Amino acid sequence: MKRFFLRSLILLVMAASAAAQSGRRIVNPPPPREPVIETPVEAPSERLTPITELSALPEDLLNHELKGLDSGTFRLADFSGRVIVVNLWATWCGPCRREVPEYEKVRKEYAGRPVEFIGLTTEDPRTATEKVKRFAHDFNFGFRLGWADRQTARMLMNGRSVIPQTLVIAGNGRIISHWNGYSSGTSRSRLRETIDRALAEGSSSPQ
Repeated sequence: MKRFFLRSLILLVMAASAAAQSGRRIVNPPPPREPVIETPVEAPSERLTPITELSALPEDLLNHELKGLDSGTFRLADFSGRVIVVNLWATWCGPCRREVPEYEKVRKEYAGRPVEFIGLTTEDPRTATEKVKRFAHDFNFGFRLGWADRQTARMLMNGRSVIPQTLVIAGNGRIISHWNGYSSGTSRSRLRETIDRALAEGSSSPQ
């Protein structure tokens, strides 16, 4: 009798343990995800808005490696001593699509001058590579093209998560002007005038 009671008790304990285990959900931690690039919004049409908080780009941003559209990497610091035009854009952005042809005309006007034109798309290279390459080909976009990773986009935009954005940086590293938005008949002339100011500042700096 005792043996029967002991065996029954053991079976009861085992059954209770099995029931408890069957109700317990085993949750594996999710695999780490790569940072997702925050998608900016389009700037209001036909409006240029100045952004003036930054006087110069920080060293860690200047030396941060950026992925080129085709291959390789580059840094903004690679163009020290030259005027740097940085344009933040995306293929889906209507104002960007209207701005690029005008900026291309300006780029050609400064061929042979110490000016580096850089276009950084805010799109995700994991999904948008072919689309960006097709855009660059169709629009004859001759800027040095690369990807604005999350860190770069956040620092360059300086809290204004809208595109297009344009920065013009003198050869001495000072930001001459920084604005967002596009305005037909104004964006092109503004870029040209700002580049001229940057070139003049660089030529007047002590060597």
